[in-house]
Amino acid sequence: MPTDVLIVNLAVLFAVLEADLGRRKISTFRILRPALLAAGIIPLFIAHPATAGNGEILEFVLAGLGVLLGVVAAGGFMKISFDDVSQKCVSTAGTAYGAFWVVIIGARLLFTYGANHWYTTQLTHWMITNGISLDALTDALIFMAVAMSVARSLRLAIGRNHVRHLSAYELAV
Repeated sequence: MPTDVLIVNLAVLFAVLEADLGRRKISTFRILRPALLAAGIIPLFIAHPATAGNGEILEFVLAGLGVLLGVVAAGGFMKISFDDVSQKCVSTAGTAYGAFWVVIIGARLLFTYGANHWYTTQLTHWMITNGISLDALTDALIFMAVAMSVARSLRLAIGRNHVRHLSAYELAV
């Protein structure tokens, strides 16, 4: 398994679970942290992204899948509300949220392991047939992990703004 894929996936998993599990205040830093992580990860691990052909398409497709999964995670397994005591927006995420992230990242790591140990020949044949380089496949998996994390942050930001708006409306009424 390429070390860069393992590092990126474990960093994303750790950062998200540490920031989200339980009841947490939705701070600006919490929303920006995945973008900062992405700003550090992408130049460090992605030297030559595909800029044409099927490799580029694969990168976009997996990044899009990452966005979708991030929205599902934050939208389906996390509740955003206003805490009247602290007067802050908070999120609540439990076991289902954590399990969702572990399953998705675990599946991505299992795919990478399988690509190196179980179905290397078949995957290589598919990549050659479709003109996809190993770098493009690796980059696509990294883009997926980063996009999932950034989408989760965008969902938090939108949810925080929505809850603030509702709270302000309720106070005015």
